[in-house]
Amino acid sequence: MSETVYIALLRGINVGGHNIKMDALRGHFDELGFANVRSYIQSGNVFFESDETDRSKLRETIETYLHDALGYAAPTCLRTADDLEAVLARDPFRDVEVTPDIRLSVNFLAEPSAIDLPVPYQTSDGAYELIDRTDSELFIVWHLQNGRPGNSYGQIEKHLKVPVTARFWHTTAKILAAAKK
Repeated sequence: MSETVYIALLRGINVGGHNIKMDALRGHFDELGFANVRSYIQSGNVFFESDETDRSKLRETIETYLHDALGYAAPTCLRTADDLEAVLARDPFRDVEVTPDIRLSVNFLAEPSAIDLPVPYQTSDGAYELIDRTDSELFIVWHLQNGRPGNSYGQIEKHLKVPVTARFWHTTAKILAAAKK
């Protein structure tokens, strides 16, 4: 059986006091028996190969192991290079004019969800605008306020009912490029 190259997008790595060096994080994935473990930047993007095809089982294995090893939850969103290619090919931000006060992000859901949000949807303070979605991703425009992100991000996450992690659009493209190396 051939091994699949997975991309683990981890939530809560190197933020909020949950710091870990990437070599240590890669070591945890090695200890799980995965092959060709690599990482990209410090925000919890890990590439590995596995012959496991059940993503829910794989996710549970990773999350349980990391919780035990790190002492805190690290929700895991698993994708393949093909998955990220499909996300980028969707190009939901093609009509958004990027300015110094605009950021583009993808929220990756750990598992598909019947998302209870209309498209478009904007948070009450106008800081975040959902412009497109799939069952597993949300495409969000950040409208910075005085150069800073707004405080209403939780208004979107409370509708999801599944773990989620965000990556900026340009970072998502870089993650895909790194995964293909």
